[in-house]
Amino acid sequence: MKLSQFDFKLPKEQVALYPHRAEHTLTRSDGSKETFTVTRRDESRLMVLHKKSSEIEMYRKGGDGKPDEGNYLQFLDMLDYFGDGDVFVFNDTKVFPARLYGTKEKTDAKIEVFLLRELNEEMRLWDVLVEPARKIRIGNKLFFDDTSTMVAEVIDNTTSRGRTLRFLYDSPHEEFKRNLFALGEAPLPRYVIDNREDHHATKDDLEQFQTVYAKNEGAVTAPSTGLHFSERMMKMMEIKGIGAAFVTLHCGLGTFHPIEVEDLTKHKMDSEQMLIGADACHKVNKAKDDEHHVCAVGASVVKATETAVGTDGRLKEFDGWTNKFIFPPYDFGLADSMVVNFYHPGSTLMMETAAFGGYDNVMNCYDLALKNGYMFGCFGDSLLIVND
Repeated sequence: MKLSQFDFKLPKEQVALYPHRAEHTLTRSDGSKETFTVTRRDESRLMVLHKKSSEIEMYRKGGDGKPDEGNYLQFLDMLDYFGDGDVFVFNDTKVFPARLYGTKEKTDAKIEVFLLRELNEEMRLWDVLVEPARKIRIGNKLFFDDTSTMVAEVIDNTTSRGRTLRFLYDSPHEEFKRNLFALGEAPLPRYVIDNREDHHATKDDLEQFQTVYAKNEGAVTAPSTGLHFSERMMKMMEIKGIGAAFVTLHCGLGTFHPIEVEDLTKHKMDSEQMLIGADACHKVNKAKDDEHHVCAVGASVVKATETAVGTDGRLKEFDGWTNKFIFPPYDFGLADSMVVNFYHPGSTLMMETAAFGGYDNVMNCYDLALKNGYMFGCFGDSLLIVND
């Protein structure tokens, strides 16, 4: 397929800059009322695509069993499509506060450093991106706090914006990382940061840009669909007998790199580290053997499971890296259901969605989402694709 087939006009006001929020009114004993806004991860909108029939659901059903127009499905409602013995597969990667702000020695020029991954624990070496890159050269020292305690030296150029930094910090490794991360902020995507009034993440983002089941540190962006799951939703799954299997794929920035070729077969994805253990394989394979549903939560889970699935349709243990790029047409080998967010035009995530649900089906869903005010992006609304 071609890149241009995934282009559409996304209004700026339909890009979510914050997690879903709901207004609630509190009535006091004296009759006075106060309206306040709270974050509700699981109350964002949900659209449901039935892949085989091409039916699209947007609304909850009324007492007569017919769609109650205007009463949109919420993310929490997706549990109604699954039952005892089904399994959700989650990505339990944990986002670290990767975006740092500092100054360059002598000139005090302000710089942004985005931590990508630690290269050498003992030497305190990190692979990073810097902005503005033209000002940061080998040998420069960068300062990240007022006391000049956290200092890094540029020791290599890796790409046009990429650098290798050596942090000059003499302490046990855990103390170093704790103090380094204390200076960082949540690595929200640029399309979020650049369109907020203050152009910064908040302290709340450190919690809100993290799934409630995050465990294994290493991601520089969140597996966004998982952000919609709340503690109460996880508990409701447990009560319904829906199982949870956890895999790890450390989400990198490759997702946000623009595709620069019209022919999608010529696009190369960045590699991301992933791990699938025996427990996840057992849960997923048992569900499949018992003819239950397996639902992949997010595009990163689909990438991971499609990397590790065998020709027999069973999930295999895996410890390594993947640069898998999924776009139509693609023959999926594992999950029969998938829930994802609505993504930006021309993104690899949108292409993976189209591969799973069928290009025409998914484009119809996107058209409805645009017309009905659904929100897009990491904090946006979601699309559940079921195999019926």
